[in-house]
Amino acid sequence: MSTINATSSNTAAAALAQASQSSSLMGDTQDRFLTLLVTQLRNQDPLNPMDNAAVTSQIAQLSTVSGIEQLNNTLLALSGQMDLSQSMQAASFIGKEVLVPGDKIRLGSSADGQGKVATPFGFELYSDAKSVQVSILDGSGQVMRLLELEAHTAGIYSLEWDGLNDKGQAVSDGAYQVSVRASDADGNALASEALTYGKVGSVAYSSAGLRLDLGLAGTYSLFDVRKVM
Repeated sequence: MSTINATSSNTAAAALAQASQSSSLMGDTQDRFLTLLVTQLRNQDPLNPMDNAAVTSQIAQLSTVSGIEQLNNTLLALSGQMDLSQSMQAASFIGKEVLVPGDKIRLGSSADGQGKVATPFGFELYSDAKSVQVSILDGSGQVMRLLELEAHTAGIYSLEWDGLNDKGQAVSDGAYQVSVRASDADGNALASEALTYGKVGSVAYSSAGLRLDLGLAGTYSLFDVRKVM
């Protein structure tokens, strides 16, 4: 938590420093422009004075540059606020169980040794599906369990596995893989994505943005989170 707060403060301070530097540079530019303009007006040829249109054009260009600079400063301030907001949001995920894109399932024995416990998993459908097939495969690619699901609307779904194969037999502890196939009424494949489980242990801010550490599941972006369990 302290790491996120410190990083957010540094980001906001850097944005403010850059905005202050840009404002100072713009102020110097304006001063130089006005000095030059006054000098030109004082030393102009009375018989051939400066064109009013030219003076107006120069002032308009300076105003445009000033407006762009102010817009940039505003965007920098908004960016700093967004970084802070995302950091606070990410920190609230610590300790939460989530589903993110991935196809891994881990299976182990229950505490009493009387059954199997698998990590939750799920899938995401990008459009309505007439049928959904979820296959759980071992390390060699052999299907251990095939789940035939009925019609599902577009959305995110979570599932649990009892650690049994299609014959009702318990399989060995270890790592397994999930595969999802969704079809429409004509049997055509639809876009879908398998989701894997992880528990957020910490949050870090890197050059790639905010990253959630999910332990054995790896690290993911805050925007990869599909569901909070």
